[in-house]
Amino acid sequence: MAYFQPTGQKRLTNVAIVRLKKGGKRFEIACYPNKVVSWRNKVETDIDEVLQTHAVFVNVSKGEVAKNDDLKKIFGTDNHSEICLQILKKGELQVSEKERHAQLESMFRDIATTVSDKCVNPKTNRPYTVTLIEKAMKDLHFSVKPNKSTKQQALEVIKQLKETETIDIQRALMRLRITVQGKDGKKVKEKLKKLAARVEEEDFSPDLEMVILVDPGCFREIDDLVRTDTKGKGQLEVISLKDVEEGDEML
Repeated sequence: MAYFQPTGQKRLTNVAIVRLKKGGKRFEIACYPNKVVSWRNKVETDIDEVLQTHAVFVNVSKGEVAKNDDLKKIFGTDNHSEICLQILKKGELQVSEKERHAQLESMFRDIATTVSDKCVNPKTNRPYTVTLIEKAMKDLHFSVKPNKSTKQQALEVIKQLKETETIDIQRALMRLRITVQGKDGKKVKEKLKKLAARVEEEDFSPDLEMVILVDPGCFREIDDLVRTDTKGKGQLEVISLKDVEEGDEML
């Protein structure tokens, strides 16, 4: 005896929906979870890794595809791929309250990890733990912004921690070696001293060679200085990205 099995629409599952209201109608696209934010932050550049399908829907959950006449009237084209990009750029990412909370918690932790990685206690020259940074961020009542990158927000946290003196913190210094030949050495040396947090080594026989510690925010200015003032003949070498004390601290 044969059994009758009704056929229905195949609905997209495990999907992130981006919705855009335009021309009095609602349009949706189906994306892979966690990919929309990556694409907007330019971390993900392959659109096929973001879109589950190059189709514009009026309701993703029900599998209802938008009519081409409506698309042409409202978007000026019925090219689904082009419209998907518009919705991806301007639309609102639909997430549940539980997903939103989990996403914000994850970003909060990532921001604290970035701050911990970039900064030290200036008295001990040792990095703070992520847990301590998280506590300091809570003391600041820092609010995570889901549409901004964690790196941008980490720099904001560092700035706020310095301004409020919540904890004693500074960016871990970079160690650089600069070599300048001949007569340009004296002029470059004076400028470098003004930008350096500390000069560790200085030799002028006959060419200038300096090892300095600098705030990472000054790196581009120093790079420009060495290239411009020496007409490209000077050398800048990064010895270490972070000057920090390693190992266990003696109490």
